[in-house]
Amino acid sequence: MRKKVLLVDDDEKLRKLLVEYLVSYDLQVVTLADGEAVLKTISQEEPEIVILDVMLPGKDGLEVLKEIRSESLVPVIMLTAKGEEADRVVGLELGADDYLPKPFSPRELLARIKAVLRRGERKAANDETLHIEAGGLVLDKARQVLLLEDKEVALSSTEYKVLKALMENPNRVLSRDQLMTLAQGKDFMAFDRSIDVHISKLRAKLESDPRSPRRIKTIWGSGYMFVSSP
Repeated sequence: MRKKVLLVDDDEKLRKLLVEYLVSYDLQVVTLADGEAVLKTISQEEPEIVILDVMLPGKDGLEVLKEIRSESLVPVIMLTAKGEEADRVVGLELGADDYLPKPFSPRELLARIKAVLRRGERKAANDETLHIEAGGLVLDKARQVLLLEDKEVALSSTEYKVLKALMENPNRVLSRDQLMTLAQGKDFMAFDRSIDVHISKLRAKLESDPRSPRRIKTIWGSGYMFVSSP
């Protein structure tokens, strides 16, 4: 099945150029000129990847990215005319999977798309394995047991599910709502802050200094991130 790309950019000439190029490489492309309907389009079209310009009219790309990450883990590549490191860092901390400064060649964008999709496919393959290894931890999914330096660490059912969600999405920011959905399904209230309690308990069990955690980082205003190489 052809992979579907959602391209969000207000530059009409660039959109046409990229659509023509990506379609020639057997990708489906859906386009938007602003960020107002991005969430609705993701829900309806179910793209495998989103290409999102930072400099959009109305809502900028970073605002749109925050909205996407509140509801979806779809891979996102950010496009920007800004090349400053700070802008790239903000995008990545908000959950972008890659960052491509303008001007760029369609060939480079295609290479980035393929690379991000390959990472997603490897993650999906890893989901089928019985172990997750990251950050010096081994999560045995068959027995629902955590190993830290070859020693078993006792986890509650919810702690296990929260840690599993984090370890399956290493170096990616997950919002509290995303973590609760992954851990508990959708049967929770939007104002439920118990995820913070579970994170605190996990840090007490996993971190040498829970007050300065190396594995489970707080990304202020966004959520939590599991660092695969603390």
